[in-house]
Amino acid sequence: MQNHFDLFNLPQRYAVDGAALDAAYREVQSRVHPDKFVNATDAEKRVAMQWATRANEAYQTLKHAQKRAQYLCELNGVDLQTESNTAMPMAFLMQQMEWREALAEARAGRDAAALEALDRDMRLERKAQLLGIAQQLDGGDFHGAAQGVRALMFLDKMQQEIDSVFQLFEDV
Repeated sequence: MQNHFDLFNLPQRYAVDGAALDAAYREVQSRVHPDKFVNATDAEKRVAMQWATRANEAYQTLKHAQKRAQYLCELNGVDLQTESNTAMPMAFLMQQMEWREALAEARAGRDAAALEALDRDMRLERKAQLLGIAQQLDGGDFHGAAQGVRALMFLDKMQQEIDSVFQLFEDV
């Protein structure tokens, strides 16, 4: 079975040309969209639906930075072990504690300025993490990238929590 990159005729690397991905996705969808199989047999309709579903899944994986990084690690034999491997460098663990404390204080004090500062810091950290992951993946360091992806997963979760607190502030 071909991988997501092969499906869209894209090079197997982290840096993906978004316009080329979009165009390839539209081209694949135009060939397999279920509407094209209205008069087909049930078996042909089922196959078309499976291909359309696979194309959607592949597109969503390659479009999303963290999912694409995780997919590349897995394609290259590195299981991220997201449920069992929570080992991180001590500096990152300490930073996590500081961010969590800052979030708790901003929430408790309803401090929008502090929350905005934390949001900015998290976005900058995420951007830096993505740059590092891209270099590792495109350089063939899939084990190093896996640790970066696990850190990115924390950052994405933390960002969701920050967004939730922003929503709480707006709802009042």
